[in-house]
Amino acid sequence: MSNGTAGRLTELIASAQDAMRGGRAADAARLWEQVLLVAPEHPRALFHLGQHALMNKDYSRARARLEQAARAAPGDPAIPLNLSFLFRATGDAEAESKVLTAALSIDPYFYPALLAKAMLLERTGNTRQAARVYKDVLSIVPPEEQVPPEMRSALRRAHEAVEQNAAELESWLRSRLEPATARHADENLERFRECTDVALGRKRIYTQKPVMLHYPGLPAIQFYDRKEFSWLARLEEASDTIREELEMILREDSAEMRPYVLYPDGAPLNQWAELNRSLRWSVFFLWEHGERIESHCARCPRTTAILENLPLMNLAGFSPNVLFSVLAPHTRIPPHCGDTNVRLVGHLPLIVPPHCRFRVGNETREWRYGEAWVFDDTIEHEASNDSDEVRVILIFDVWNPHVAMAERELVTELLGGLTEFYRDAPRPI
Repeated sequence: MSNGTAGRLTELIASAQDAMRGGRAADAARLWEQVLLVAPEHPRALFHLGQHALMNKDYSRARARLEQAARAAPGDPAIPLNLSFLFRATGDAEAESKVLTAALSIDPYFYPALLAKAMLLERTGNTRQAARVYKDVLSIVPPEEQVPPEMRSALRRAHEAVEQNAAELESWLRSRLEPATARHADENLERFRECTDVALGRKRIYTQKPVMLHYPGLPAIQFYDRKEFSWLARLEEASDTIREELEMILREDSAEMRPYVLYPDGAPLNQWAELNRSLRWSVFFLWEHGERIESHCARCPRTTAILENLPLMNLAGFSPNVLFSVLAPHTRIPPHCGDTNVRLVGHLPLIVPPHCRFRVGNETREWRYGEAWVFDDTIEHEASNDSDEVRVILIFDVWNPHVAMAERELVTELLGGLTEFYRDAPRPI
């Protein structure tokens, strides 16, 4: 192709695209025809002319152009997708299915073709399979503002179909499971109920993601059963005593509160940018990374005595961490994961206005005064205070009960070595 011909082709293509952007479909088609006079196998010209013929219900011409475009550009999934629109219009479901399979063979994540496949399944009566494909579409579709307007009604139908299928599945499973669960009414079936919620798509499984040390073989339990910790009730009984000393600290020692998130200049902040060096999440440590803060413990001696009688994790330079955690009104702690799954974290709620929530994995709870829990902080968790008052809890570290005594001694050496090696590096939250 000579330079002059190439220049003419470039000019025609630019003009055709301008006409398309301006909504001048007939002008664009005329210009694409001129492109084909210069380059008879030009894939974009063939494709757009096929679309134009399809829009005008000239199905024979549309099919010829689109099939020619597919031969010219075999790696473009949009071409077989448009052929599927043609076969949908002419009522040929078998051919429609075949070209949609071709589009998805080119790109399995080409969501317009996946959406068209779900719509075909639904039209042909395969509603359950359609719902599963709709669900796949919704898992990969971009945000709504990035979706072409002409596709949005189909995506709304996808949401409706997925929700309707989930409701029908839940009803069907309930009728099947009720006799079996009734036979085990005296058993703890929480894990099975969670499994059912996962099967229904209501919840997903969260795994442990420690940022420092992942100990293999430990169960990924979001909130631990109270029965694992015989001392928990004793701590809860002391809630009034601990709260009394906390209130004195809030009145008289506010200057000793500091931000919990303290990254140095230049450190990557990621989700912590909003809370870094902010008193919206402030803390008063009694023990910090294994070091007892004597002046703080002296300010709340009864609380300190209670804590000293708990089986706190004890690892120099790392644990225990024991602190009053103060979350300001309308403040959210973003999702994050803790250092290691050999450690569990306990919460004793002390000042808890309504609408203060805590999520670990797929379970969300509201704090209630004096009701403690223990959780695995290496599973993604987050907190929010949606009230107009501060929320304060006592946070403390304990050993994971599934770590044997010999392992605890060895892990102490291992974590101690890691902590010392990275002494000057910013500590993960």
